[in-house]
Amino acid sequence: MIRAQAARDSRLLAELVRQAKELAQDVRPIRPRAATAVALTAADGGNNAVAFNPFSLQIVRVVDSQGKELFLDVVSPGTDVGELSRKHLAERTALGGLMTDLGVSELRELSPLMSGRSNRWVEVYRDLCEWATLYDLVCNHDFAADTLVVRDGLLRATIFSGGTLVRLGRLMRAAIERQARQNRRRVWLVGLAKKTKVLDHYRLAMSLAGIFDHGTPCFVQVPVSMQDSVYRSQEYVRDPDDATSGNAASGNIGQMYFVRFGARPGDPVWTADLLAWQAADAQAVFGHLQADAAAGFPVPFYPFSLQQADAHSRVADLDVEIIEDSLVNAVRDLVGRDKAHIVDALRLTTDVAARRYA
Repeated sequence: MIRAQAARDSRLLAELVRQAKELAQDVRPIRPRAATAVALTAADGGNNAVAFNPFSLQIVRVVDSQGKELFLDVVSPGTDVGELSRKHLAERTALGGLMTDLGVSELRELSPLMSGRSNRWVEVYRDLCEWATLYDLVCNHDFAADTLVVRDGLLRATIFSGGTLVRLGRLMRAAIERQARQNRRRVWLVGLAKKTKVLDHYRLAMSLAGIFDHGTPCFVQVPVSMQDSVYRSQEYVRDPDDATSGNAASGNIGQMYFVRFGARPGDPVWTADLLAWQAADAQAVFGHLQADAAAGFPVPFYPFSLQQADAHSRVADLDVEIIEDSLVNAVRDLVGRDKAHIVDALRLTTDVAARRYA
C-alpha cells in the first residue's frame, strides 16, 4: 500500500525536480575571502528555563561568538508585561532603545503576542530581545573593520506587528549606509537557519537534479514561487519593499538563498537570508561566511561563530546548579527563617527522586 501510494504521488516529486533543475543556471560558486579581515558575530538567546514549583523562570541571555554577554534578563509567566515595558524604557536597554527608535511605549505594540494573555509571551519576549540586541549591535556600534554580522535564524519572523520588522530593517539599513559613508566600513547582515521547511521540501529534488554537483562551495537564490509553495503566510516571504495595495505589512527583511559551504555533493546545504537591500553583495557575504564555515566544529561546514555563540548562550551544568540554588535561596527568604527547613526538605526529596529515576 505504501509503495502504491508513493507511486501515485510520483508526479509531485517530478514537479519538484523540474523546479529544482530551473535553479541550475543560477547556481554560483563561492569565492572564499580572507576570514582575518572579517569579525563574525552571532546572537543566540537560547531557551533556558529553571523551575522550583510553583516558580518558573526564563533566563534570556544573548551573547556573541566571543562569549561577550550582550543582554541578560530573568522573567516568568507571571511577570507584568506593562511593568516590563516601562523598565526597558527607563533603563534604556537594547530592547528599550529599539522601542524608542520605533516610537512605541509598550511591548505589545511590537508584537500582539506580548499581551500576556498566554504564557507563550515569554518565548516571544526572548525572540524580541534577540532582535533588539541585533539591532543595537548594527546601529550603535562603530566597527574597526569590515564586519559580517550573523544571526542564528532567518531574517524574517511572524511575531511582529504589521510592518514593524520592515521598519526595524530600514533603520538598520540606514545605520549600515552611515557606517559606509562616515567610517568607510562595510557591514553585512546575514541570517542562517539550521533547518527550514522550504529546504526540507526541496532537498530530495535538488539532490536528484544535481544542481550543486560542481565540486565547489556554491549558492543559489530561492525564487519566491518556491517559497510560496511551502509557506502559508505571505508576510513571511513578501519583499520588504513591496508596498502595493494591501501589501504594506511584511514579516521579512531577507533575500533567501540555499548555500553549501563544502565542495562535495554530500556536504550539508543550509538556508540563508541576506538583508534584502544587500542582495547584490551575495558573493562577498558568502565568501566571508565560507571561510568561517570551513572551520566549523562539531557540525561540519556550519559557521564556527554560530556554534560558538550557541555554546556560550546555553545555561547548563554548573551554571544551572548555581541558578537553581539562587532560586531556592530566594524561596527560602520568601517563606522566612522559621519555615526555610520545609523548602530544604522538598529540595532534597526532589533531588533524590531525580537521581533515582533519571
